[in-house]
Amino acid sequence: MTQDYVTTPDGVSIFYKDWGPKDATPIVFHHGWPLSADDWDNQMMFFRLQGYRVIAHDRRGHGRSTQTDTGNEMDTYAADVAALADHLDLKGAVHIGHSTGGGEVARYVARARPGRVAKAVLIGAVPPIMVKTPANPGGLPIEVFDGFRAALVANRAQFFLDVPSGPFYGFNRPGAKVSQGVIENWWRQGMMGGAKAHYDCIKAFSETDFTEDLKAIAVPTLVMHGDDDQIVPYADSAPLSAKLLKQGTLKTYKGLPHGMCTTHPDTINPDLLAFVKA
Repeated sequence: MTQDYVTTPDGVSIFYKDWGPKDATPIVFHHGWPLSADDWDNQMMFFRLQGYRVIAHDRRGHGRSTQTDTGNEMDTYAADVAALADHLDLKGAVHIGHSTGGGEVARYVARARPGRVAKAVLIGAVPPIMVKTPANPGGLPIEVFDGFRAALVANRAQFFLDVPSGPFYGFNRPGAKVSQGVIENWWRQGMMGGAKAHYDCIKAFSETDFTEDLKAIAVPTLVMHGDDDQIVPYADSAPLSAKLLKQGTLKTYKGLPHGMCTTHPDTINPDLLAFVKA
């Protein structure tokens, strides 16, 4: 099967791709907000050509999955991943999550059935928690995320051009090599999803506290982050996550942006491969 849907207990259809030999090590990719499995095209092809089994799904409310009104929060996202893992009977999988997908990985891996997960990777990921609180004084003010919500409601199509044109890929930095195709592909993926799910997901990625999830993860976990990430600021995310993990390794990329898997795959992919093989 190259692509299909799995139906969750609450009747939501989750789209997924499943490429490669079924007896090979499975690598499961978890995308960021407000994108889809297509955001992993480069990494999916890279690992597929290396002989791995590669799997990516569209989170509920995103991409080709059901445009959900409810369940757009991390517990349900993790339960959806569990349903997919059960459906495919994945064993010893490596779960790789970017941004919001990194939060999804943390919550899923912390709760996964024994034997399902061998390793995990968090890339530009939202854990431990993004929003500023008394316990997280280095976080972003809630007003930042309120601004996201307001922009989405006012003109989602324009907002979904502004984000990739500027901070997401670092295209607003002096000397940046801007790709119009990358910008338009981000827009395409975003506009495939549902506005309500995208709106709810802002709360999910910004206000969910993953501290206990990170502490509970026993498998080796690689934390990769660009230190010029303008979406998930470096200092309040990657170093803190790595410290909370039992077997965490922090890898910092000088000057790289939030969307570094797309802008710098020649740097990121070999490091991912080395970790998967280790």
